[in-house]
Amino acid sequence: MIGPRWAGLSRAAVLVFGFAFLYAPIALLVVYSFNASRLVTVWAGFSTHWYAVLFADEEFRDAAATSLEVAAMAASLALVIGTAGGLALSRFARFPGRRLFAFALSAPLVVPEIILGLSLLLFFVACHELIGWPAGRGVITITIAHATFAASFVAVLVRAQLAGFDRALEEAALDLGARPWIVLARITLPGIRPALLSGWLLAFTLSLDDLVVASFVTGPSATTLPMAVFSSVRLGVSPEVNALATLFLCAVFALVAAAFFVIARRDRRQATRQLS
Repeated sequence: MIGPRWAGLSRAAVLVFGFAFLYAPIALLVVYSFNASRLVTVWAGFSTHWYAVLFADEEFRDAAATSLEVAAMAASLALVIGTAGGLALSRFARFPGRRLFAFALSAPLVVPEIILGLSLLLFFVACHELIGWPAGRGVITITIAHATFAASFVAVLVRAQLAGFDRALEEAALDLGARPWIVLARITLPGIRPALLSGWLLAFTLSLDDLVVASFVTGPSATTLPMAVFSSVRLGVSPEVNALATLFLCAVFALVAAAFFVIARRDRRQATRQLS
């Protein structure tokens, strides 16, 4: 029979192994981003040379700017579409075509990316032949494509938040004479603010991370950062890519830390209000 001490050590060992399995590759990536050697598997001393090379690389700079531009626009568009879809499914139990609408809204969640990218490419080609738009594939087509599948994730989050929303607040406002759009703007949307913020951030992340769909719907005028990285690593992994990944990790950690700070401050305020 295993004693409590050995059981505790076993749990600790499993926990350490699990974290090492998940984060050891990331730690190695960060360490080798400061490698002086061009070979990522051979340590030749500490150096920040590859960060200087990264900042001087015009291709990566342009690709990063394109990805951030596309991600911001796609996330904002997905937020509008996903919020409207989540509200429609949550607030209107029955309307003609509800099941078809729900299926169309959730289909991008399960359709493989390669199928989604190919279908969007055929759609843009057909639109160009019929109405002459879009004239060329680039930032606009990538933005529409990313907003298409990201809106499904936003709709799921909004619908889940509305499921636990107290509708008595909306009904009370309507009874007091508020117009429906006033209730939506001042009560409903502020009440589901966590879902809206989470949906926008998730859509932004999905757009920033996408490679397959963007590869289908883009043209020579627009290259996203995942496409530039993929093209680079096909010729061999460079410490420059490690430096790029390290900078992204630092940005993610900073955002997560800021989110925890905001949540902790909000919880302290709520606790103070309850005590007072």
